[in-house]
Amino acid sequence: MIISAQIRAARSLLRWTTQDLAQESGVSVATIKRLEAQDGVPGGQSRTLKDLKRAFEGSGIEFIGTPNEGPGVRIRIQK
Repeated sequence: MIISAQIRAARSLLRWTTQDLAQESGVSVATIKRLEAQDGVPGGQSRTLKDLKRAFEGSGIEFIGTPNEGPGVRIRIQK
């Protein structure tokens, strides 16, 4: 599960606008803004979070930690 802060951080690392993320994930800009405005694990459909996570991971983002134990993001090192 990803949290709102990870969504914001991942988008920032990639220098994506909400429109960029919407295009890559298929999730609407309004939904992305709503999810980013929340704290912790965002409400909403799990499919929406999976679509966002897939878009980020496909662009080199790695989600680390857990919602309760220091969640974060980093750019995946290409081997």
